[in-house]
Amino acid sequence: MIDTPFPDLDAWVAFFSQANIPVLRHTKHQLAELQANANKSNARVISSVILHDPMMTLRVLAYIEAKRSKSRNTDITTIERALMMIGMEPFFRDFQDLPLIEDQLKPYPRAMLGLLKVISRARKATHWARDWALYRHDLDVDEIMVATLLYDVAEILMWCFAPQLALRATEMQKADRTLRSVAVQTDVFQIPLYQLKLALVQTWHLPELLTILMNHDNADHPRVKNVKLAVDLARHSANGWDDAALPDDFKAIGELLHLSQEALTHRLGLDKPYATPETAVPDNQPQ
Repeated sequence: MIDTPFPDLDAWVAFFSQANIPVLRHTKHQLAELQANANKSNARVISSVILHDPMMTLRVLAYIEAKRSKSRNTDITTIERALMMIGMEPFFRDFQDLPLIEDQLKPYPRAMLGLLKVISRARKATHWARDWALYRHDLDVDEIMVATLLYDVAEILMWCFAPQLALRATEMQKADRTLRSVAVQTDVFQIPLYQLKLALVQTWHLPELLTILMNHDNADHPRVKNVKLAVDLARHSANGWDDAALPDDFKAIGELLHLSQEALTHRLGLDKPYATPETAVPDNQPQ
C-alpha cells in the first residue's frame, strides 16, 4: 500500500503498470458459477458480469492487448468481443485465482466503502451512458459503456492501492465543496488523476478509440460528450439532487439528446416521488 505519494507521473505509471489489479469477490463468485455451468454461459452473459466490475473490465482489456498478435490490425473495444477472441476455456483458465479487493482493503474499511461508492457511481454513469447512446442510435453502444465504466479508473486504482491518500482527498473535498478536484488531486497525489488515466491507458495499450472516448479534451464530439455527461451526472448526483452543478448537467444533456427539460426529467426518473440518485438508477440495473 502506498502511504506517501510518488513524486511524479512517471513513478505512478511505473507502479500501476506492474500492479496486480484486484477484482470484487462477487465478480469472482459469479464467474465461478458460470464456469461450473458452462452450457449456460456465452460471451454475452459473461461480459455482463465483467461490466459490473471496472477492475475486471480493465484486466480483460489489458490481457487481450498483451496477447495481441502481429496479424491483428483491428482494436478490440468491447468485453464481449474480447471474450470471443480469447475463447471460453482459455478465459476461465487464465482468470483464476484473482486477487480480491475485499482482502486487499480489509485493514481499511473506510477505504473499502469509498471504493464501493466510486464503483456504484461508475455503474450509474454506465447505465445512463448506455440509455443515451441507444436513444442517439450510436453505432456501438458497448464501446460507450466500457469507456464510461473506466472513465475514473485512476481514482479507482488509488482507492485500491493508496487508500489513505484517497481518503484524504475525499475528506478535503467534503470539508470544502469549492475546491476543484484537480487541485485536491495535485495536492494529495502530486498529479491530476486525469493525467494518470491517460498515461495508463497508453501504457496498457488500450484501444485508441477508448482512449479518445475517455479523454475530456475531445468533449466536442457527441460520443465523448455522451460519456463525459453521464460521468458528470453520476458524480454530481451522488451529492444529492440539489447539487449546484446539476442544472448545467441537465442543460447539456438536454442539448445532446434534443430533449426538453421535462422530457429529460422523465427519462431520468426524477419525476417520481422521492427520487434519489439510488432510486433513479437501481444499482442492480441490467447493463
